[in-house]
Amino acid sequence: MTNNSNSTAYAFDHPHARPPRELADLLGGKGAGLAEMTSVLGLPVPPGFTLTVDVCREHLRSGWPQSLDSAVRAHCERLESQVGRKLGDPADPLLLAVRSGAPRSMPGMLDTVLNLGLNDDTVEGLAKVSGNPEFAWDSYRRFLRMFATTVLGVSDDRLGLCEMTPADPRTDVARLRERIAEMAGRPVPTDPADQLRAAIEAVFRSWLSPRARAYREREGLPDDLGTAVNVQAMVFGNRDDRSGTGVVFTRDPATGRDGPYGDYLPGAQGEDVVSGSAHTRPVTALAEQLPDVAAELRRHLRTLELHYRDLCDVEFTVEAGRLWVLQTRVGKRGAVAAVRTAVALTEDPEIALTPAEAVARVPQEIRDKARAEVLGSADHRDTEVAALTTGLGASPGRVCGSAVLDVDEALAADRPVILVRPETSPEDVAGMSVAAGILTGRGGLVSHAAVVARGWGIPAVVGAEALRFDGASVWVGADGPVIHAGDEITIDGTTGAVWSGRIEGNADAPRDDAALLADELPELGVLEQWARETEARPPE
Repeated sequence: MTNNSNSTAYAFDHPHARPPRELADLLGGKGAGLAEMTSVLGLPVPPGFTLTVDVCREHLRSGWPQSLDSAVRAHCERLESQVGRKLGDPADPLLLAVRSGAPRSMPGMLDTVLNLGLNDDTVEGLAKVSGNPEFAWDSYRRFLRMFATTVLGVSDDRLGLCEMTPADPRTDVARLRERIAEMAGRPVPTDPADQLRAAIEAVFRSWLSPRARAYREREGLPDDLGTAVNVQAMVFGNRDDRSGTGVVFTRDPATGRDGPYGDYLPGAQGEDVVSGSAHTRPVTALAEQLPDVAAELRRHLRTLELHYRDLCDVEFTVEAGRLWVLQTRVGKRGAVAAVRTAVALTEDPEIALTPAEAVARVPQEIRDKARAEVLGSADHRDTEVAALTTGLGASPGRVCGSAVLDVDEALAADRPVILVRPETSPEDVAGMSVAAGILTGRGGLVSHAAVVARGWGIPAVVGAEALRFDGASVWVGADGPVIHAGDEITIDGTTGAVWSGRIEGNADAPRDDAALLADELPELGVLEQWARETEARPPE
């Protein structure tokens, strides 16, 4: 492949004339990160290739480009050579992950298909070569379900739980295939090449989905950007008891405190973590399970933060004790974290951000928001009312509103509302965009609800596990209080507390704001001083 903007696809290790991190408009943000980690940093990234953003635009204009078949085939053959396995081989199959990657981050809004390449023959080969039939059949079930919802448009709710019976996985999978074919009007294709083309097209189409449109409208992103598609060799966090997956930030994206921050889930694949449907563990739990892998991950996190000179957001998988890095990007963060991180990176001798760079990263409106968050948090510290329950504080701030239990209620409301859900999905993004706060019963610190809320500065509490959802009501515990749709509640996205009714602060109490800010967020004063010096400096 030649290195020009008309090329259809690039391998992750393609020798670009410019640093890949500068090519997000061509490779998408995820593709640029994968290429940077592979070709520049030499991190352990599963090999693959990126179909460019230009291909998506062409597909949306006039359908599948004629040149795409040969490009995909050539890159798949090269990938097979790299990993020593073949797509569709019944003895030892290569399986693929097909992921989106827009030029600007759109967390969870675009589609993904994992475990692609499984069928009734290749699943037997995977079971044999892995020595773990349960893992192979679980992966097949995951693929069928994801393909059905992503490519064929079958509602996830209509598929039901579809759990595997260890004693009879073949019958369970056959029943699932039949249900999908009945609901979709056509079966999941068995030919991996057909699966791959359909998955790529589904990712392109997801650019026009209602959830993606709603997110772009909220973010002010243009509709004509399009998305790249990344096709990558699968690695399996659900392979055995020395496997898992996680999402980690190089420092806390809510506070800016240094040190890994995120979620880890043993025996799982990536969607289990980000969907919020599973009970995740803090990423520090990896050190308890696999201390050598945890140490390696910390080294890679430091490498990435030094290279990007910024807080980074990283997805990773551990397969049978081997660490793989699946994605990196500059992480979204709250206002307080933006202030604290910018100053910390000027003090790091290996990063040495300049004061002017720090000020540019944290403009006046972000500094004002950080000030308001710190003072607002102080207003609420002495609350004596007992909380209904407590979850994880995922996005800072305290807010009161009427509880709404679905997106339509949120969109129809004419008053501040708290969107209360078991977990949020990308389909909820329109309701999230108008909510004053978000409360979920499941999910961790890097779940969909947490990431989107932090990016938008919406207070959020996630993983409030005492909540039990029952139609238009939410029980707190088995026999506890009930939150009805329309009831006023208060959430605190810093502490994770949830109260019934409106819990007011003590904003009228005497307080020295300057002393409080100097104590709680001294970095803000440093940035303000640098901003004044920058403004006073004569232009060069």
